[in-house]
Amino acid sequence: MRGPLGGMSWHPLQYLMGLANLGHDVYFIEDSDDYPSCYDPTRGYMDIDPTYGLKYAASIFEQVGLGDRWAYYDAHTSSWLGGCADRIKEICTTADLLLNLDGVNPLRPWLLQIPARALVEGDSVFTQIRHLTDAYAYEQARQHTTFFSCAENIGQSKCTVPDDGFPWQPTRQPIVLDTWSVKPLTDAAAKFTTVMQWESYPAREYKGIRYGLKADAFPPYIDLPKRVGSILELAVSGGNTPTEQLATKGWRVREPPTRSPWTYQEYIQQSKAEFSITKDAFAVTWSGLFSERSACYLASGRPVVIQDTGFSNWLPTGAGAIAFSNLEEAIAGIEAVNSRYEFHCQAARAIAQEYFDARHILPPLLEAAMK
Repeated sequence: MRGPLGGMSWHPLQYLMGLANLGHDVYFIEDSDDYPSCYDPTRGYMDIDPTYGLKYAASIFEQVGLGDRWAYYDAHTSSWLGGCADRIKEICTTADLLLNLDGVNPLRPWLLQIPARALVEGDSVFTQIRHLTDAYAYEQARQHTTFFSCAENIGQSKCTVPDDGFPWQPTRQPIVLDTWSVKPLTDAAAKFTTVMQWESYPAREYKGIRYGLKADAFPPYIDLPKRVGSILELAVSGGNTPTEQLATKGWRVREPPTRSPWTYQEYIQQSKAEFSITKDAFAVTWSGLFSERSACYLASGRPVVIQDTGFSNWLPTGAGAIAFSNLEEAIAGIEAVNSRYEFHCQAARAIAQEYFDARHILPPLLEAAMK
């Protein structure tokens, strides 16, 4: 509701749909928090009015068969809204587990009564720094009973994600494969694409080390189109995006297709492959993080050529998923996909099935969270 955009919606939807498919009784609850956090893409404005987000949520949850399984708490009016708003007390008092995805929801009293409360974070480095520098964020995190990070190398010697003192366990973004069908590529001019924010929020510094964003990681690759041709497209948002400079360098730049989950999904399925830079912080800490977006490309049978964050430690690379750490490796990865395209498409889907299937990811997550 607060971020009613297609790309952002898939993240929680994969958990909800995946758990429902496994036979669990699932509900989605979102909280307005106590500051203006409701984004309306039609106005391009952030305030406390959830009207757009509520209409968006009602439509999406109805389409995925969860129309009576969501609610929104508006702290600004002290009211509950949504499909199960009238049953929140009963739902929370009988729930076995809370999955707090990315710590978006503050833990109000009705959530604190749920016995098992798992914090699942996918914005590694920035999450840990926030806990280390913001006392309120730390106290909110401390009220969880288990902690999961999509930085799969966390805790390993080479990984330098700052230690915030919480016992993070590695997990992985689940993908509901049945919702991501493999469609043949019909456009001979299809591009290597990605959907990204130039700057999601300010870069952070901690103990003298600067942890940057995609904007910080991009400069070494700015001239890539000159080396591989006009085959690269950025669906990019952010007020500081240097659109004219990127276009001059040969990048095709467009608005992100994120008005709904389905337009976002269609964009991925109509792409030839993904080429993506990662946030600087993910790479310099060797976090091992692999984005939900890239996993969706794989599930759609689309190869990915992406900057290595250390995921090459646990994910097979070279077929379907190609990791790079410099410009020459990026060029070689793109050329490899172009030279054996069908081979890489088949390998991409196979990787999604083996490494990201919600039916494999979610059961061990639940087991660990309920201990």
